[in-house]
Order: sequence, then C-alpha cells, then structure tokens
Amino acid sequence: MASVSKSSIPQKVQSALWARAAGRCQYRGCNTDLVGDLVAGRQDGIFGFIAHIVADVEGGPRGDPIRSTQLARSLENLMLMCARHHKLIDLDAVADHPESVLLTMKAEHEGRIAIVAGIDEDRASHVIRFGASICDNEALVSTQAIFSAMPPDRHPASGQRLDLEMVGCAFRDNEPAYWTVQRENLRRQFEAKVRGRVERQEIRHLSVFALAPQPLLIELGRLLCDIVPAVVHQRHREPASWRWASDGPPITFQVTEPDIGLSGSVALKLGVSATVTDARLQAVLGDEAAIWSLCADQPHNDVLRRADDQAAFRRELRRLYDRIKARHGEGTLLHVFPALPASLAVEVGRVWMPKSDLSLRLYDNNRSHGFIRTFDIP
Repeated sequence: MASVSKSSIPQKVQSALWARAAGRCQYRGCNTDLVGDLVAGRQDGIFGFIAHIVADVEGGPRGDPIRSTQLARSLENLMLMCARHHKLIDLDAVADHPESVLLTMKAEHEGRIAIVAGIDEDRASHVIRFGASICDNEALVSTQAIFSAMPPDRHPASGQRLDLEMVGCAFRDNEPAYWTVQRENLRRQFEAKVRGRVERQEIRHLSVFALAPQPLLIELGRLLCDIVPAVVHQRHREPASWRWASDGPPITFQVTEPDIGLSGSVALKLGVSATVTDARLQAVLGDEAAIWSLCADQPHNDVLRRADDQAAFRRELRRLYDRIKARHGEGTLLHVFPALPASLAVEVGRVWMPKSDLSLRLYDNNRSHGFIRTFDIP
C-alpha cells in the first residue's frame, strides 16, 4: 500500500485505514475506488496514498511542534486519498484544507461506510428507475443520486438498476400517440424486468425513483400496486436530494366534496404541488361537473419533504376513493386531474384497487393546452 509519509506506518494501521475507507478516496465528493484499474489491466493494483492530517514533521502541511510526532502513526490522523487529492491537500491548496476540514471529511466518509456495511441483508432493495420526457426535457435519475438516498434504511440489492425509461421519444406529450407509446413501453418493460422476478421471489423489496408526466407515474403505481413492499422516493428541489427529511412541519390536507344534485361528470382534483381551480376542470368537463378534491393547504412545487406526509396522502386518498364510489355508484368514470409531487402521483396508482375502485380517466396539465385527456385505467 502506497504512502508518502516520512514516518513508517505499521502495516496493521494501514490495513485498518483501508478497511475504514472501503478502499476509496476520503476527500469529500471524490469516493474514487483505489483498488484495481481495468484500463491498465491491473485488477489487483493499489492506487491509494496515505496522507497525514497533521503532518508527521513540524514543517509539513498542518504540522505542529508537539503533535506531529504524537500523531505520526495514529489511525485517527490518517486519510486515504487518490493521487490528485493527496497532492491538493499537501501541495496545491494547503491553506484551504486545515485540520478541522480534513477531520470532518474523514469522519463523514468513515461514518457513511460504517452505516452501509452495517445494513443487514434483509434490508436489500432492488431499484426501479423510471423516466419519460416532460415537455421537452428528458427525465433521468443518476445512479449516484439513487444509491446515496437509500441508506440507512435500505441498501441496493445489486449495482444494477431496473430501468424502465424510454428516452429519445419522437412524440411530444401534447400528441395522443405519445401516451399510447409511452404507456405500452412502460407496461412491457415492467412485465419483462420486474413482475416475473417478483413472482419468482427474486425481488422482495423495491425502491422507486421516478420522474415523468403524471399519468405515466400513476400507471407505474398501478403496475406496482402491492405486489411487493416498496418505497417511492421523492426528488426534493432545495436542497437537491432524494433523501427524506426527518423533521419539518406536516402538510395539512383538505378534502372537499361537491354539492348534491350536480348532473355532470365526476372529477377528482389533486392539488398538492400547485393550486388547481375548479374553473380549469369545468373548462374540460362543463359547469355541472361534480368535483371532489384532495389538496394541500399551502401547495407548492417542493412541498413534500417527509415520508409521513406521503403516508398521510395515501390514507386520505384511499378513504376518498371509497366515498366517491359510495356517492356516485358502480360504473361511474372518475376524471382525475393531478398536480402532484412525483412520488404522490405514483401513490395514486398504488392506492387504486382494480377490483373495487372506479375506473379512472387521467388528465395531464399541458403547458400550451391546459389539462388534456391521456388514457383510462384500467
């Protein structure tokens, strides 16, 4: 194992450092694997450097007349680095890397490794990544963002994702063909990559990361249903992350129901990420539409921060499905107008039960045309 130290670091200390670092650079944001190089054909090569936080000599980077000697061989004073970042902290930018900064980096990295390594096998989860173009933007979720959001509750069952994307679709989301093509692609990929493995008990838990137009997210939720336990993650805007917050004020959900006697179509307005007025639904369904609603008290596009709020939405929606059916009866078609965080759109489909709930007609809020009809469930 490589070291540029002037002092002789005992082998057991070096081994302990490599183990604590999991063979990766401990510089914040790097995490480069320092074992093996496939390009060079050196799968067993060691490419890491052991760096001192407090230099082992007084005149070195962050050196101290007393502590340099005391800490020269201390595991707590050593970091594993790639060549680039070792040079950065000891030569190119010493002033930007005081002892306190490096100690924090070391603690963060080793703490993260300890959490991941300590997760039991039964906490493994297979990752579903689903993306479809939203307006002119392709919706992709990076692997790094996914894997960093799962611990400490879950860890990836493998390094491979179950990708359900269809990128580069030639149709726009204001064209009827877009919905037909994207929905069929999603269903076929789900059958090929997910359902069979669940039935063979190869998959016992799913972690879902999805960004797509809301009708397609609802369809994904319908396919997931309750075939296997799942966590549906939410992308947060500020700060950018897929990790749930542990605190913060809860969302207050408001449920309203229509006046008795309205003779038009039955609609469900879901306004959590944005305000949706009844007038926008009436522009599609007419003034006699019977509009039910489940909305956040203060909707905005980054409102969903806590997993508890997701669970509360599921409970409210489940009760609302039942109430709508009881009021309007079997055979009613329920027109759904969603303005939701992505994970809640998935939950709309997961909560829906094919054998007992009303059929759904899904609408999408198109930037140029307002709410447009997409497809029906089932």
